[in-house]
Amino acid sequence: MASQGKRNWKPQTALVHGGTTRSAFGETSEAIYLTQGFVYDSSEAAEARFKGEEPGFIYSRYANPTVDMFEKRMCALEGAEDARAMSSGMAAVSAALLCSARAGDHVVAARALFGSCRWVVETLMPRYGIETTLVDGTRPEEWEKAVRPNTRLFFLESPTNPTLEVIDIAAVARLANQIGAKLIVDNVFATPLQQKPLELGAHIVVYSATKHIDGQGRCLGGVILSDKKWIDENLHDYFRHTGPSLSPFNAWTLLKGLETLPLRVRQQTESAGTIADHLAGHPAVARVIYPGRADHPQADVIRRQMSGGSTLICFELKGGKKSAFAFQNTLDIVRISNNLGDAKSLVTHPATTTHKNLSDEARAELGIGPGTLRISVGLEDAGDLIADIDGALAAAQP
Repeated sequence: MASQGKRNWKPQTALVHGGTTRSAFGETSEAIYLTQGFVYDSSEAAEARFKGEEPGFIYSRYANPTVDMFEKRMCALEGAEDARAMSSGMAAVSAALLCSARAGDHVVAARALFGSCRWVVETLMPRYGIETTLVDGTRPEEWEKAVRPNTRLFFLESPTNPTLEVIDIAAVARLANQIGAKLIVDNVFATPLQQKPLELGAHIVVYSATKHIDGQGRCLGGVILSDKKWIDENLHDYFRHTGPSLSPFNAWTLLKGLETLPLRVRQQTESAGTIADHLAGHPAVARVIYPGRADHPQADVIRRQMSGGSTLICFELKGGKKSAFAFQNTLDIVRISNNLGDAKSLVTHPATTTHKNLSDEARAELGIGPGTLRISVGLEDAGDLIADIDGALAAAQP
C-alpha cells in the first residue's frame, strides 16, 4: 500500500514528514498500530475491501498503517513508486531474488556478496531449478560474457561487503535492458543518501534497514523498492501469502531512525574519511580501501555514481589473523560486532565471521585475507576513535 506521488522535498525534509498519516487524535509522532486485524462497518464493507474495491487495511501480515508510513517514507527518499517492508534485510533480498526468477531461468550475480546473499544465489536458487553464475562485478565484460539466452536477472551489492568494491551500476543496467533482464541492487553500504540505483537504471533496490536506517542497534528490518507494476505482478502475492512482513513496532522504530539518517551518515562519513587517511600511513597496515580516497580501485566509477564516500573502511594488517585479533582485542571504544551502520563504531574480522563459510580460495578471490578488517564508523569523536585505533595498531605490530 506504499505507492504515493513524488514530492519535491529534499531528503532531510522527506525523512521527517514523508508518508505521515495521522489518526483523529492528531499526534505529532507517528502512531504505532499494534494490531493483528481490522474491523469493518458492515459485511458489505468487508467484502468490498477484500475485493479491492474499497481502500483500507485487512490484516497486518498484508499491510499495516505504521508499516505503510515507513514504506511511503522510503519511497520518497529512494524515488520509487512502491515498496514492501520486510522482517529483515535477508527477507528482502530473498524475496526480491525469488520473485524475479523461476525454474529454467538464469541469474548472473557479482561474486562479492554478503555470505547469506551468496548462499541464496549459489545454494538456494539452484534447488528451485534456477541456474546461477558468479562474476567479477567490477568488470563489465564479465557480465556480458556470462549472459545466456535464459538470463533474466542480475544481482549486485555496491559498495561490496567487506572490501568496498564499487560496481558500475549504470553499465550493468544498460546490459540488463538490452537482454530484457532485471537488475537488483543491494544498496546497504552506500545508503539511499549517497547512491541512487534507480536513477542509475536499476529496476529493484533492497536494503537491510537494520543497518543505517535504524542505525542505533535496536531492531531488524528490510525493504524492497521498485515500480508499482513489478511489485503488483511479482512480489505482492508472495508477500501476502508467505508472511515476511515487518512488525509495526519495528516500523515505528525505523521511522524514528529515518528522521536522523542524514545527520548520522554525514558525520559517520566525515569521520570515516579522516580515519581511512590516518590508517593509510601506518606501518602495520598493508592497504586501505575506502571509497572516498583517490587510490580506490574504482575511483572513476565512484565519482560518477556516488555523492559521498562511506561510513565503512576496509583495511589489511600485515600480521594476518594474529595481528587482526590482537587489534580487535585491544580496542576500547570500537566494539567487536558483525553489524554495521550503527551509532557505535564496530569492527569485524570477515574471515572468521561474516564470510567464514566461504572457502579459502573464494575469500582470496574476493580480497578477504586473514588480516582483513572492516570498521563501521559511528558517531564518537573522530580524535577519540583514532587514539583508540592507534593503541590497537601498536598491539597488532607483527
